Amino acid sequence: MKVYLVDGTYELFRAYFALPLILAPDGRPVGAVRGIVQSLLYLLREEGVTHIGCAFDHTMDSFRNRLFDGYKTGEGVEPDLVAQFELAERAVESLGISIWPMTEYEADDALATAALACSSDPGVEQVMICSPDKDLAQMVVGDSIVCYDRRREQVINEAGVVEKFGVVPGSIPDLLALIGDTADCIPGIPKWGAKTSAMVLARYGHIEDIPQDFNAWDVKVRGAAGASQSLNARADEARLYKDLATLRTDVPLDFTVAGLEWAGVDRDRYLELCEELGFGRLTDLPHRWLGES
Repeated sequence: MKVYLVDGTYELFRAYFALPLILAPDGRPVGAVRGIVQSLLYLLREEGVTHIGCAFDHTMDSFRNRLFDGYKTGEGVEPDLVAQFELAERAVESLGISIWPMTEYEADDALATAALACSSDPGVEQVMICSPDKDLAQMVVGDSIVCYDRRREQVINEAGVVEKFGVVPGSIPDLLALIGDTADCIPGIPKWGAKTSAMVLARYGHIEDIPQDFNAWDVKVRGAAGASQSLNARADEARLYKDLATLRTDVPLDFTVAGLEWAGVDRDRYLELCEELGFGRLTDLPHRWLGES
């Protein structure tokens, strides 16, 4: 069996920017909700999609904002998109999909926790993390936990992570700490570009294991002296950034693998939602209803 773990926040953002403004009969913006409903119903039609869960950022802040004032917030996010967050959770639940709305943690933390838990189940052959988010690449393990970029129809296993980023999955938080991550507002360490960071981490694995004296490095990179000096001067910052980029795998999620089995769309809830939001053309899209074989 495969378990599909969906990054609901990414899906919602993608739908918002891909579709024109769509309003419900009462004037609410609902285009992103419509997009995620269509996207997930198409996913459920794919062969082998039997077990599925979906995580959302219920709020834009998390514990990371207490660790670092500069961490990402909801500032700058379109109000019409923010207004659809809770509605999207309700819509996905009506599809019969288990959801995890995050407040203290982030959706990526929920996906990481679920991926690790599901992979330990002897009945699970593969965990498909449905997101292109580079943060989640740290959770990839061989071919058992992979990232699935649905838009590009690309599955990235451990070898794919190394090919794409130049480091093994376990070094992804270190890489993001050094080069920074604009999506999460992690500034990175000056003089540590992607190439230098990948080459050094490919040899040493983690920031803590990089020799302080660049003369001791047995990997040759351009600008080694400046990079070493910069990292040594900002060691505390680098550790903080790595902590921010490290996904938590101990989020208190109440679920079992068996409970993620998809049994069909809840007809009453779904049709009520379609009527409320003006999704009349989507009423026939589900291919299986809850309680029907």
